[in-house]
Amino acid sequence: MSFYKHHVFFCTNQRSDGRACCQDNGASEVRDYAKKRIKELELSGEGKVRINSAGCLDRCDSGPVLVVYPEETWYTFVDKEDVDEIIDEHLVNGRSVPRLQI
Repeated sequence: MSFYKHHVFFCTNQRSDGRACCQDNGASEVRDYAKKRIKELELSGEGKVRINSAGCLDRCDSGPVLVVYPEETWYTFVDKEDVDEIIDEHLVNGRSVPRLQI
């Protein structure tokens, strides 16, 4: 069994060569928001949910992106409301969010 029920990685990469990257879309700010919301919902910790930053996940053209493991479900998001939907549907209720999947 995995240490966490869900492990969520937010790409927070900042490219220096001008190519599109997730950080251009405020990825770190939204990751911080998700981490705070998971703690508020008392979903953080062993057997629950872990929110992490990741280096480049190499899907920046679809970005900003995050991936949820162990399901290997990739999402894009526009704002905190999209992340709320991912948290509520996927992480709490176990249902993926097709409209945000990439």
